[in-house]
Amino acid sequence: MWYDDNTLVIGGIDMATSLEQAVDRLISRDSRVVHENANKDSEVFATFRDLTAGVVSKNRGLAMLPPEVAEAHKNGDIHWHDLDYSPFMPETNCCLIDFGEMLNHGFKIGNAAVEQAHSIGVAVTQATQIIANVASSQYGGCSFDRADQVLAPFAEKNYQHHLHVVEELTDDVDKREQFAREQTIRDINAAMQTFEYQVNTLYSTQGQTPFVTLGFGLGENWIERAIQKAILQIRINGLGKTKRTAIFPKLVFTLKRGLNLNATDPNYDIKQLAIECATKRMYPDVLSYDKIVDLTGSFKAPMGCRSFLQGWQDPETGEAVNSGRMNLGVITMNLPRTALETRDDQAAFWDLLEQRLAIVKTGLLYRIEQTKQATPKQAPILYQYGAFGKRLGVNDDVDQLFKNSRATISLGYIGLYEVGTVFFGPEWEKNPKAKAFTIKVLQVLDQACKDWEAEYGYHFSVYATPSESLTDTFCQADRKKFGEIADITDKNYYTNSFHYDVRKSPSPFEKIDFEKDYPQYSAGGFIHYCEYPNLKQNPDALETVWDYAYDRIGYLGTNTPIDQCFKCGFQGEFLATAKGYVCPDCGNHDPAQCDVVKRLCGYLGNPNQRPMVHGRQEEINHRVKHLQFSNDAFNTHA
Repeated sequence: MWYDDNTLVIGGIDMATSLEQAVDRLISRDSRVVHENANKDSEVFATFRDLTAGVVSKNRGLAMLPPEVAEAHKNGDIHWHDLDYSPFMPETNCCLIDFGEMLNHGFKIGNAAVEQAHSIGVAVTQATQIIANVASSQYGGCSFDRADQVLAPFAEKNYQHHLHVVEELTDDVDKREQFAREQTIRDINAAMQTFEYQVNTLYSTQGQTPFVTLGFGLGENWIERAIQKAILQIRINGLGKTKRTAIFPKLVFTLKRGLNLNATDPNYDIKQLAIECATKRMYPDVLSYDKIVDLTGSFKAPMGCRSFLQGWQDPETGEAVNSGRMNLGVITMNLPRTALETRDDQAAFWDLLEQRLAIVKTGLLYRIEQTKQATPKQAPILYQYGAFGKRLGVNDDVDQLFKNSRATISLGYIGLYEVGTVFFGPEWEKNPKAKAFTIKVLQVLDQACKDWEAEYGYHFSVYATPSESLTDTFCQADRKKFGEIADITDKNYYTNSFHYDVRKSPSPFEKIDFEKDYPQYSAGGFIHYCEYPNLKQNPDALETVWDYAYDRIGYLGTNTPIDQCFKCGFQGEFLATAKGYVCPDCGNHDPAQCDVVKRLCGYLGNPNQRPMVHGRQEEINHRVKHLQFSNDAFNTHA
């Protein structure tokens, strides 16, 4: 509410005073402010400047929201994501960049008009420039889908060049072919190494390395196979002299029956290389081709870490389109709070859930309207030069890229485990009645999204939120409101999405079987993780899990200890202490002398270099505490 003296008050809080307090917290380096995102280094000028601008944008953005949405966000009933960017700026969230369109037809960045690439080396350099520019024009992750297939034609140009060069040296056709292939493979390896290093040295205007996902694995010809091998081998080799694990790009490898899944498949050797890579570097995560089609209607890599587009055909051409599409934003519901407020009455829970859904609907509709206010010239790389597929004129309406279900907008959630615990106790995972209740929660969310899409023509999707800090934020707010409640607020974090309680240390097979029933009602965003001991000496165990998962779940990540100490040479799992992660052999915790890599949300991160919020740290500690699976446990399912 605006008062006569031009002060703004929301929820009884003077927004001007709130802004001053927020800036003071930033200047004093409050850990909950500067460590909200573990892949943002607040020590860097550009990042700190972005955080400062974000404080102002959050304050103004909150004032712009519909009052009931702003109130619910401040109360902790819901969370409006990326308030430091939206709605103050009409930016989009994550996307699948249409690299094929841009690399083949050229584009413009700043004052430079870039022509079509004529080699794979130039193509990957152009791709990294596109990534940096796209990341600076939105606030979420971006993905390079089918990278091996998109880049192969440019490597073919290298091959043809080498054939032409060797024609003058020998008449032996076989020698020409061998020479040209060898040189092209060298070019591919050099190009993909360039891509790896360039991505990890980029900074977007948000002051962070762009959150990039690289999807690959479906290519079948020798060039596409060579690109796949190069991506994996370069990641295995590591960065620099110390061979650190690269955090970006996130690698997502596609498994497909008949292509690479089984020993008789033509690309099975690449699957073996992917397994080796995952045991040593945690990435790649894997997509099960057939299950992704079943869950989302077509095959594609996720946008960013886990957001999925649904299958969509261009009504003008009838052609299926995935690349060049995007997400408009997320609002996440605090499901545990809804359950805690109605814990003695399930009927009241459903009523309150509907009331909260009505608030989220208002917020998502507002988000759509705000995003539609963008003009092509505000983000030329997205709207005018091909990143979003169709190229618009400077005065065209951007809504044509959003409406008719081309884009997605997401209803997020966390804490399904805690909801089950409120009504059925902390061991509810093996209770069929309890599991049916939690599935019904997602069915209600899914039906709401379908109803909204039918009413407004935009694709609303249910999204299992990758809440790096929100698991902590929601829990702390509810701990303050409800007190310390066993197995709910006493943990200091809420459980991400539909995941099995990490404290119970289920086997990978138990976890997959439990979680497989949820993604069909959460198709707008999902991922499953399995926890393992060190797998470097037992890669067959990981393959057993991948194969078991193929017909059950669509998207699977590997969490395994890969920490390294450069002082004493230890490799394995560092100990979590008050000083950060510490080498168990020599006590080293100097970020310059060790490489500590953990799964922070949908991406990897180095918590010794950039600390996490407290609750997120505790969740990771629980995850890695009891990894005691025997070979017999894996062999049972082999």
